[in-house]
Amino acid sequence: MSTHAPDIVVRRLPLYLRALTLLADRGQEIISSRELGRRVGVSAAQLRKDLSLFGEFGRQGLGYEVVYLRDQIRRILQVDRIWHVALIGAGALGHALVNYPTFTRWDFFINTVFDNDPAKIGTIIGGLTVRSMDRLGKTLQAQHIEIAILAVPADVAQQVADDLVEAGIKALLNYAPISLVLPDDVHVSHIDPVASLQAVTYYL
Repeated sequence: MSTHAPDIVVRRLPLYLRALTLLADRGQEIISSRELGRRVGVSAAQLRKDLSLFGEFGRQGLGYEVVYLRDQIRRILQVDRIWHVALIGAGALGHALVNYPTFTRWDFFINTVFDNDPAKIGTIIGGLTVRSMDRLGKTLQAQHIEIAILAVPADVAQQVADDLVEAGIKALLNYAPISLVLPDDVHVSHIDPVASLQAVTYYL
């Protein structure tokens, strides 16, 4: 993937991928930039500009081959392979994430769970045994895991994130309601449902 692609473009690529996957499953073979853009809420010109950062995928007047473009975006996003993921936090949110089937639908497999609560360590969630945080570094390195999901309270999130980076994690999906300060080569995506609801209420 081009290292020069703006973050906002990279965030739109999964939307294109989701739409194309649905179309491919329905048997559609060709789609225009106008129709694909409409499905994800961008203009045809913006869609063409986004894709042009990564190569030429369509033919003028003919549109895009759905399966080909889907596969190219999968390659760009590096989701044409299976990714193993560590989950930190075995609380209510952790239980929900482990049992969320859409992760595996897109080849993201949570295969290890950690917590620091003695009452949770050793219990089973989603078929996985909750491990102690003391085993974090050795386990992640042994399993070559580079992605982690952070589902811990805000007051411990920074320390846990630091520990994850030290153990070799390069990408974090952060559900804790706090902004993390991490090295530039570690990518963090924040998911804050409360902040999203607060933004939504502005429009009501």
